[in-house]
Amino acid sequence: MYSRAPQNRPSGSSFGSRISVLLLAMFATMATVYVAGRLWQDAENRVYLIQELDKRTGQDQSAISVDDTLKLIACREQQKKLSDLEMDLAAATQEGFVPKHSSKNGGTHAKKKTLAVIGIITTFGRKKNRDAIRKAWMPTGAALEKLADEKGIIVRFVIGRSANRGDSLDRDIDNENRQTKDFIILDGQVEATEEHPKKMKSFFTHAVENWDAEFYAKANDDVYVNIDALGAMLTTHLDKPRLYMGCMKSGEVFSEPTHKWYEPDWWKFGDKKSYFRHASGELYVISKALARFISINRSILRTYAHDDVSSGSWFIGLDVNHIDEPKFCCSWSSGAICAAV
Repeated sequence: MYSRAPQNRPSGSSFGSRISVLLLAMFATMATVYVAGRLWQDAENRVYLIQELDKRTGQDQSAISVDDTLKLIACREQQKKLSDLEMDLAAATQEGFVPKHSSKNGGTHAKKKTLAVIGIITTFGRKKNRDAIRKAWMPTGAALEKLADEKGIIVRFVIGRSANRGDSLDRDIDNENRQTKDFIILDGQVEATEEHPKKMKSFFTHAVENWDAEFYAKANDDVYVNIDALGAMLTTHLDKPRLYMGCMKSGEVFSEPTHKWYEPDWWKFGDKKSYFRHASGELYVISKALARFISINRSILRTYAHDDVSSGSWFIGLDVNHIDEPKFCCSWSSGAICAAV
């Protein structure tokens, strides 16, 4: 005789549907809480925004558009980020941190902070001059790296590229650099006499973007430089943030096209046709702030016929500390930092 199953026992399908209903109710409740929370948060933001706008406009009802409001919020956020970054940078600088220059020895021997980057301006066909400089005052090989590590002075020859890119002139420089590893090769700069003023902008831009130095110096490839004396002098000027130092001079502006030193913009220099005071191109130094100024504004900085005049012109309208240093007037006299060879 068979017994009947209890009448009140739920079937499998009925039980599953109850679970589904329960889960759906839970999800609906969570969604409601989430949406309510967001609406409350948005309401608080609106109240805060209206209060801020009222403070700035002095009106009961804001007349600023939605776009202006969003710009205002974005500016405030960027300002806070910039302030935080400046604080981090100041703290890092105070601790002697120098970007892009970690120690090669795994941190066991910290490098000296870079004092100066010296760019020796050279050109094609001047290998004899470069070799003479390497023998006379510019270290080579490991000694060149030691100079940077221990004294914080980096020295490099600076050259552009041939107008016929990749020709024998370029290949000779590339081969020389593979052996000496002491060049800054400005790939975007054509190497030509008339391009020298633009080459100076390219050099300072490259140097300041690759080395965080206190000073940046330019020297010709026919000049002897006393590196120790130069380094010692620069350390006495670390308190001058906008320094332009050299053997200051002026000179006649030549308006005759056939003259060797012809100045196409001669008419800009007045009736007396005399250049403003500027550092002689044999050797001069600018501080970090001025090098950064050149890098930032290189596209709008005017150049003249000569690179030393061009460099001097970039600082005419700035609050710059011009220092006329007799020791930069290259000679073989006692105490001179440089000498023409």
